Amino acid sequence: MSKDIRIKKGLNINLIGAAEQTTSKAVLSNVYALNLDDFHGITPKMLVKEGAEVKAGEPLFFNKNKEDMLFVSPVSGELVEIVRGARRKILTLKILADKTQEYVSHKILDVEEADAEGIRSFLLQSGGWTFIKQRPYDIIANPEVTPKAIFVSGYTTAPLAADSDYVLNGKEAELQAAITALGKLTPGKVHVSVSSASNSPLENLNGIELHKVSGPHPAGLVGTQINKIDPINKGEVAWTVAPQDLIIIGELLLTGKFNAERTIALAGSVVKAPKYYTTKIGAEISTFLYGSGVNQDKFRLINGDVLTGSKTHPEGYLGFYNNTVTAIPEGDDYEFFGWNKPIFNKISSTRALTFSWMQPNKKYDLDTNTNGEHRAFVVTGRYEDVFPLDIYPLQLLKACMVKDLDEMEQLGLYEVAPEDFSLTEFICISKQPHQQIIREGLDLLHQEIG
Repeated sequence: MSKDIRIKKGLNINLIGAAEQTTSKAVLSNVYALNLDDFHGITPKMLVKEGAEVKAGEPLFFNKNKEDMLFVSPVSGELVEIVRGARRKILTLKILADKTQEYVSHKILDVEEADAEGIRSFLLQSGGWTFIKQRPYDIIANPEVTPKAIFVSGYTTAPLAADSDYVLNGKEAELQAAITALGKLTPGKVHVSVSSASNSPLENLNGIELHKVSGPHPAGLVGTQINKIDPINKGEVAWTVAPQDLIIIGELLLTGKFNAERTIALAGSVVKAPKYYTTKIGAEISTFLYGSGVNQDKFRLINGDVLTGSKTHPEGYLGFYNNTVTAIPEGDDYEFFGWNKPIFNKISSTRALTFSWMQPNKKYDLDTNTNGEHRAFVVTGRYEDVFPLDIYPLQLLKACMVKDLDEMEQLGLYEVAPEDFSLTEFICISKQPHQQIIREGLDLLHQEIG
């Protein structure tokens, strides 16, 4: 039996260039890379040296604060470079892939018979644990803490993001194995959310509490669903797992092999033929970008969706958790008196000189221009129109900026992640970096309170 969640506050950003639901196999990448920034809050300790030969699924490093938490290689090959930054901080690991892939074989775990400790140990040692995130703090889950519930969002509302229903099709066995295993790690429920208008492969899984979600973005964000289903209070922990990560965990449990394969959406108005590609975590973006082609020279390549992704380049590498790569025009030109004339080709949450509210289904070709400069916070009351959580967004942002720990706690920082503020950042008249502010606030709270 499903429970409906209807979200009224939000904003759908309809962009040109959605990926067509056809899948091609990307050209094999010569080099694969792990960006350590993807593992926020982790202090790595290397297990192999530069020049070492590794197999797919072989541990490369472990978490200094949780030594049994291993991070593994997505492919077999030679660790050709360890890129370091200031104070010898490890930034990136680059692996020259073998022509024929070899995998580390783990003993297959019977998830029906295994207990929680056996599943936890298996996932930590095999690299599967790295896909489990926790709230609060939006970091890799602490295996020593038992969550009150686990949340999976199979509803996609972010602009041009990979459609979960499409990429999960045919993976029911892996999804069920992962859900069964995760269900034993919590005394609570495994909450799975899908679109009320779709037929998702997640719907028929056993051992879940199903929720049908409808409404504009950010209805598909797991933070929005947690807030409506079972909000997090101080002292409580909830875990989240992305749907495609469930497939990797499930295959790991069923076969004993770490298969880092992903189906990613290459989207955006700059892409000539936006569609889906099968590739692997850490692959060179150029291996599938130029397969579809681009129709202009100056464009912004984004590792992720346009609201939460990070700037990259064709020679960059697919992020560890990313299912989308987006290419949109670079906004390095400015309109004369653009602030003082009617606007028909941009999206706005206000009706001041803009007319996007008259055509809610129109698709736009937006660039990266912020249409204004950074300035002090202007109190407009607009954030609440697109922010469906039962939290005061402006007050929480200000509490994070002044580092008021008591206010941060009382205003609900435990419950949010940076992505929950991506839409308020998009409509922000003051051009403030909301996601960065929330990330810094979470890090401070974690450091001071733990």
